[in-house]
Amino acid sequence: MDAFSDLIRGVRAHGSLFGSSTLTPPWALHFVDGAPLTLCTVLTGAGWIMPEGRPPEPLRTRETIVVRGPAPFTFVDEVGTAAEPIACGEHCATPEQGGTRHRLGWHDPGDGATTLIVGAYPVRGEISRRLLDALPVVLRADAGGTADAVLDHLAAEVAIDTPGQQVVLDRLLDWMLVCTLREWFDRPGGEPPAWWAAQRDPVVGRALRLLHAEPAAPWTVAALADHTGVSRSTLAKRFADLVGEPPLTYLTRWRMTLAADLLLERDAATVADVARAVGYSDPFGFSAAFKRVRGANPSEFRRRAGAVTAGGP
Repeated sequence: MDAFSDLIRGVRAHGSLFGSSTLTPPWALHFVDGAPLTLCTVLTGAGWIMPEGRPPEPLRTRETIVVRGPAPFTFVDEVGTAAEPIACGEHCATPEQGGTRHRLGWHDPGDGATTLIVGAYPVRGEISRRLLDALPVVLRADAGGTADAVLDHLAAEVAIDTPGQQVVLDRLLDWMLVCTLREWFDRPGGEPPAWWAAQRDPVVGRALRLLHAEPAAPWTVAALADHTGVSRSTLAKRFADLVGEPPLTYLTRWRMTLAADLLLERDAATVADVARAVGYSDPFGFSAAFKRVRGANPSEFRRRAGAVTAGGP
């Protein structure tokens, strides 16, 4: 398991979070549901993404833009359009109004129309939030990249109405998101997160894969060095230089991220159960490490998260 795969595994499209709109100018779709990530790609035509409080971004045929929430944004035919904004929530199911129609089935868009594909992504848990932290509010992937093949599949799928279509569309959108993020991280002159670039290093990349594959293992710098074929001092320096922190500090933070999700997802699990799951035989040592990294002990963290979920303070 590599770091990127671990971080993105909780970011999945599900059912109603897919939408396809065929738009005839003028139009203005206002996305208000506050999704953590929204992928917008144009199969035909063009428009503008208008993030709240940020400059407009052009979106042309076969280009993709990912918007990081929760702030709303608008997709318009032109900057300063006269179209009345139509609010789009989770379903964005709008009647024919202002030249806008939202549907899964495909029809001939006609001259001057724009076909927009949208996938809104819920981001569950602390693991995937580490991915969000590495992203800007708006990122784009130009046409002509690895996502083009996915767009071809998307265009073919929305052209039909067949059983199982929603599942296929969901998975295609997931594929599209992965391609878009990889291209953005690898863009010339970009500043990807340290863990992304470090994965390409033959030594540090190997160490990262080991830590993510077996986070509960009793790792030491010496053990990691043995597995990567370098000395302890070489591994420690190279890891710190590329990742920005020592290997065991990285491991502790990753274990605490995993533990946070276990505390939230498995209500029946005791603190001792979670401690063992992330490599601690002593629940007291685990609790101390968790509080040092997360700012609260495991029980407090679980209680606060439960209060937020229930709508409490």
